Amino acid sequence: MADRKSEENGVSGKSKDQVITDFDPPKPAKMNKYAFACSLLASMTSVLLGYDIGVMSGAQKYIQRDLKVSDGQIEILVGILNLYSLVGSAAAGRTSDWIGRRYTIVLAGAIFFLGAILMGFATNYAFLMVGRFVAGIGVGYALMIAPVYTAEVSPASARGFLSSFPEVFINAGILLGYVSNFGFSKLPLHLGWRFMLGVGAIPSIFLAIGVLGMPESPRWLVMQGRLGDAKRVLDRTSDSLEESKLRLADIKEAAGIPEDCNEDVVQVSKRSHGEGIWKELLIHPTPTVRHILIAAVGIHFFQQSSGIDAVVLYSPRIFEKAGIVKDTPQLLATIAVGFVKTIFILVATFFLDKIGRRPLLLASVGGMIVSLTSLGFALTIIDHSDHKITWAIALCFVGILSYVAFFSIGMGPITWVYSSEIFPLRLRAQGCSMAVAMNRVVSGVIGMTFISLYKAVSIGGAFFVFTGVAAVGFVFFYTLFPETQGKNLEEVEQVFGTFFRWRSRQAELDRKKAAAEK
Repeated sequence: MADRKSEENGVSGKSKDQVITDFDPPKPAKMNKYAFACSLLASMTSVLLGYDIGVMSGAQKYIQRDLKVSDGQIEILVGILNLYSLVGSAAAGRTSDWIGRRYTIVLAGAIFFLGAILMGFATNYAFLMVGRFVAGIGVGYALMIAPVYTAEVSPASARGFLSSFPEVFINAGILLGYVSNFGFSKLPLHLGWRFMLGVGAIPSIFLAIGVLGMPESPRWLVMQGRLGDAKRVLDRTSDSLEESKLRLADIKEAAGIPEDCNEDVVQVSKRSHGEGIWKELLIHPTPTVRHILIAAVGIHFFQQSSGIDAVVLYSPRIFEKAGIVKDTPQLLATIAVGFVKTIFILVATFFLDKIGRRPLLLASVGGMIVSLTSLGFALTIIDHSDHKITWAIALCFVGILSYVAFFSIGMGPITWVYSSEIFPLRLRAQGCSMAVAMNRVVSGVIGMTFISLYKAVSIGGAFFVFTGVAAVGFVFFYTLFPETQGKNLEEVEQVFGTFFRWRSRQAELDRKKAAAEK
């Protein structure tokens, strides 16, 4: 009896232990170091764009003094790179489907290297514009391919964190550009701006070499029928072998490859190489594809039209309008903007997979609206005053810093994360190239019209215009954007297609998932 009682107590104790264990919170998955390294290397390509944006904010003043060009020519010089980058982003989708994601990143670095060299040795305005054209193509390639590669190589548990890396490195590049402005500003006028622009060639060399050590995207490998290679990459970039198998099965299904087909190399249909994609995207899209396309293109439109490039590209002029007139204080204040922008983008990367895309995005845009309103108000007060108003100058400085901080915690990184993870596999490269094209068009328009805009409606009025755009963007995001946190790339598209009724669709999917788990 005693033995039996002891045995029963043992069983009872074991059952009790099991019940308690069942209520323990799941342990968070460790970061996959291989996926982390791949994403880091690919995203470093974005430094090229960031450096160009940052360095032009200060270099434009010295270019204008040295080459004796007008404000209108400076506007074109500053903003035209974004329109030139359309050539690169338009070509990058097809190029990456043809030669692969990895070699497209190498190509981006090589083209930007040539552009930076041409700009550094420019002898006149026309020569400088040729360099801007070449560099712009490289930037277009880098902008499109870095987020696509990162999203395709990342496990779902860390996709938001890893996919935000391109925006992190854009900000790091901007800060480097600001520091370069300050560092070379003491050189003779004809040398300073040339060093500022030419030094941008150096990181592209190391980036192109580093990327050669990365694996190819597993999704691209499956599209080419190289299942064996794709499986090996997935085994290394997934949190577990089980997840690797599930990811491979999802990709095979999306690529139209039978589930029981497990050969290392298989024949794939021609459709997997890109034919008919534009027809599916633009001519006869399904409701799901139409919703995805509107969301992806829309978020890129509002990211740029809410004024971020006006602040980043023309911050020395904005500080001058606010009452900071000397070159050195202007450049130091600009470095502060780059520093805050970079710090807050690093903060954002750690919350994307914890808080989710929607809450961060809405909080970010709400903060931007308040900051832009404050900035417009302070600049208007200064513009209509005939004496120095210290509190208004301080409010301008705080308004700019808070604006870039709020931008960096949501709108900045989420634009790239969201647009790279919502497209179906076959449409991803071309769909992302369309979204990036919108990004570059709007950025180019803002860059080439900001001086004219603030001369027409006042510097404060220009920021009130950006405030209105950001408010419209808030409504757009609130009504049309489903949450994508934690979903596999092939699951994400299931919540799209119902437009304003996506919440009911999400609730239905959640009920089905809960029922399946029981």
